[in-house]
This record gives sequence, structure tokens and C-alpha cells, in this order.
Amino acid sequence: MFDLIIIGAGPAGITSGVYAARKKMELLVITKDIGGQAAWSGDIENYTGYQFISGPELAAKFEEHMRKFDIQLKDNEEVIELKKIDHRVRVKTNQGVYEAKTTIIASGKRSRELNVPGEKEFKNRGLTYCATCDGPLFTGKDVAVIGGGNSALDAALQLIKIARHTHIINMTDHLTGDPIMQDKLNQAPNATVLNNTRVSAVLGDKFVSGIKVKKNAKEEVIPVSGIFVEIGLIPNSEFAKDPDKNQLGEIKVNCHNETNIPGIFAAGDVTDVPEKQIIIAAGEGSKAALSVFRYLMQNKF
Repeated sequence: MFDLIIIGAGPAGITSGVYAARKKMELLVITKDIGGQAAWSGDIENYTGYQFISGPELAAKFEEHMRKFDIQLKDNEEVIELKKIDHRVRVKTNQGVYEAKTTIIASGKRSRELNVPGEKEFKNRGLTYCATCDGPLFTGKDVAVIGGGNSALDAALQLIKIARHTHIINMTDHLTGDPIMQDKLNQAPNATVLNNTRVSAVLGDKFVSGIKVKKNAKEEVIPVSGIFVEIGLIPNSEFAKDPDKNQLGEIKVNCHNETNIPGIFAAGDVTDVPEKQIIIAAGEGSKAALSVFRYLMQNKF
């Protein structure tokens, strides 16, 4: 019986783990991967203390900090069910069952899919959801980034440094990413922004060869070798049936990171806290761990 099980090891989960370890809790961290979305990010210029650091470097710093403590870690393990039973929380994964007095859900979000013909067929055959992971494979080639928010602009800014030409396909009438990112993109001679444009199909043979887009009533094919899908994120909250969620599937929390179920807390991008930023997720993770500590002190088990 653990004091705390933390689900996820992104910025929120790792920070929760560090704070919980410092409070001498008996804890277990369960995660599919370490680093979360931070590990997929490109250049990070807004994390306090680092004027500039890459996403993988920051994720490595997080992991290094966590591993300085005696924290039990189950990596490459997926949580499939979370239940509150009497005064304990039961966490079922694809590999086992664990119990704790409390849990912090810090499972983050995953990429939203296009749901167009050709997407599934060409996934990992030219179509990807991570510019940081797969961008270098398309050095000197023409590519397309789908989306207009911060994640899409982050991907485009990575790709303009290595791709021959980058097409940004945005379904709305203007980009919504940070103005400073838009300014950098507008200065790039090898980038084209197509607003009010939707993807209708992914084309290719064994690998991606092009993308079919539609603007107004006109369709055209843009020849590209790589497609990077950045159209938003879906919270990884399906395994948690009992906590209340909003219409987006985000877990509702109060300012103490408490859900509607006593003993179940949540932090980071999986919650309804506004603004999905690395530094906000880390701060929410620390709050959640401190709230768990207070809960354990105030309740008998």
C-alpha cells in the first residue's frame, strides 16, 4: 500500500514526485514515457531559469532531478483503470494492479488526429505527430505542418531550419500562436502559410508523396514528403471514470488540485486549468503533492 501513486511523468508528474519524495511519502510513479510533451517540444524560451533550452534537454533535467530520490518507477506501463474503493485507490495497468491511499493523475494529453483518408495508412511513413522526434528525417525536403496554434508554429520553426520548404495548413482565417513565433515564421523565406484551408486526404504509395487540401470550393494537391499533424491535444483521462470532467474530457480540479473524489488529485494538461504550459504544469504538480500531504495528515487509514 503506497501513500501515493502518480500517473504520468511529464512536468506535472515529475514535479509531484519530487515534492512527494521530499515529504517522505511512499510513492510509485507509473508512466508510458518519461518527459511527456516537454520531450517533444523544440526550442523553449519561456521556462524561468533557462533563457534557452530544448524540450528534450529540459525533460532530461526533470528526469535527472526525479532520479535523485528513492522513487519507485514503472516505465512503459499504461494505466487502463482507476477506481476509488473504500479508503484506497486501485490503479490497474496493462501489467499489474497497485493500491495507494491517494493518487495524482498527471497523464497529460496526446495528439489529435486528422481523421482523413490516408492518415492511418501513412502514419510513420511520412506522417507524424512529433517534429522534434522525426523532423531530421526530412532534411532538404518539402513538408507540411497542419495547424495554426503554438504547437504547429513550434513545429514549423523547427522545420524551416532543415526542410527545403514548409507549408503551414491552417483551417482558420489567421494563425493563433504567439505573436513572437508568428514574427519568426513570417521572416522565413522558405515558409508558406495557407489560412482557411482544410486537409482532405493524405496521398502516397509506400510513403507520403503529397497532401490534398481544400480552400473554399477549390481543391489542390501539394507535393510533400513529410506531414506533421499539430491540430490540438486530447486529455489522457479515459481510464479515470469517476472524476468529473468538462466537455473536452479534462478533469475538473479546484485550486488545491482536488477532484470531486476524495483522495484523487490531478495536475497538468489533463486538467481544466487554463493555459497548457510546461511551467504551469510543473507548478500544478507541486501544489498537488502538497495537497496530498495535507490530505494524508488529516485522514486516518
